[in-house]
Amino acid sequence: MTALPVVLALLAGLTVAPAPDEWNVELSQPVSVNQMFRIDSSTIAVYPVHTLRRPANAFTVSGDAAVVDVRGWEPGGGWTEWTEAPAVLDVSTTDVQVRVLYHDTAPHALIVHAASVALPPRVRDGTGVGYEVFATREGLVGGHTASGHVIAERDHFAALPSRRGLSTKDSGDYTVKVCARNGRCEWAPVWDVGPWNTKDDYWNPADVRQMWTDLPQGRPQAQAAKQDGYNGGLDQFGRLVRNPAGIDLADGMFWDGLQLTTNSWVTVTFLWTASGPHGSVAAPQDVHTAPDPTAPITGLVAAHAQVEVECRVEGWYRLAPDMWLPADAVSGVTGVAAC
Repeated sequence: MTALPVVLALLAGLTVAPAPDEWNVELSQPVSVNQMFRIDSSTIAVYPVHTLRRPANAFTVSGDAAVVDVRGWEPGGGWTEWTEAPAVLDVSTTDVQVRVLYHDTAPHALIVHAASVALPPRVRDGTGVGYEVFATREGLVGGHTASGHVIAERDHFAALPSRRGLSTKDSGDYTVKVCARNGRCEWAPVWDVGPWNTKDDYWNPADVRQMWTDLPQGRPQAQAAKQDGYNGGLDQFGRLVRNPAGIDLADGMFWDGLQLTTNSWVTVTFLWTASGPHGSVAAPQDVHTAPDPTAPITGLVAAHAQVEVECRVEGWYRLAPDMWLPADAVSGVTGVAAC
C-alpha cells in the first residue's frame, strides 16, 4: 500500500510520510463522461470528489486505468491544476478529484494512494500569470468540447493546448481573462483542449510544464514551431504547425466579446494562478469603464466564468483599471477592500 508513494517521493527527491489514505474509485459512477473527438477520440470520465482523512499532496494510482488526472481543492478556495498521476500537487488538500482518459475499453479498477511530501514554499502572483499569445477562432458549432459542452452559435469559451486547465462541464473552474489590443477584454471558462497540442501548459515554469520543458515560460510550442522551426515545425502529433496559436476562442468571444475580425495577438491571464478575492458569474455580464450602468462597455464576463476582484465601491466591483462589474452579478466574493 505504501510502496508507490515511497517510489514517487524517491524519484522526486522528497521526504515521504506514511500514506494517510487510499480509496477505490467507483468507475461505474462518474459525474460526467465525454468523447474528446477533436483531440484523439478518447473518452474522459470525471469522478466525484473524495475527502481524505488527512491532508495530502502526492498521489499515485494502481489498477487498469491508463491515464489518470488528479486535482485538489486549495485551502483558500479553487482547484489546483489537473496533474497526471503520479502527481505531486503544489498544496496539501483533503478534497481530491480524479478523472480517467481511455480509448476503446473502459477501465475496471482504480485505486488512488495518497501521501504527503515536503514541498518548497509556493510563490503566487496576486494577479496571476499572463502572456501575449496568438488567438484563433474555434468555430465547430454543433460539436462537443472536451468538457462535454455542445458548441452554440456565437458561444463564449476558450480552449488551451493542455487538459491541465480544462474546466468540468458548465463550470469556470479554470477561467482565462483575454484582452485584445483594441482594449476589450473577456473572462471566459476553458471548455476545450487545443489548438495543436494537448500537453502544452506553456503558462507553467519548466519544472512543472508537462512537455517542451526547454521552451521559455509563456511561449506556446506552436508559436516556437511556426516562428523558429522548433521540433521541426511540427506539433506533438507530428502535424505541420500552420499558425502560432496558443489559444482558441469560441465565436461569440471572438466576434462579440473582443470584437476581433481576424486571428490576432491577445494577452491571456490564467486566473487560477492568481491569489486574492474572486467570485463567479452565473449569466453573461457587460463590463463597464466606470461603476455606472451608463458608462461605456469595454468587455464581457461569460456565463460560468470566474473573476478576480481588485476592490469595491457601493454596488460595484473593480476587476481591473477601468473595468467594473455590478456586485450583485458576482457570487462568492469575500475579503474585498474598498477602492
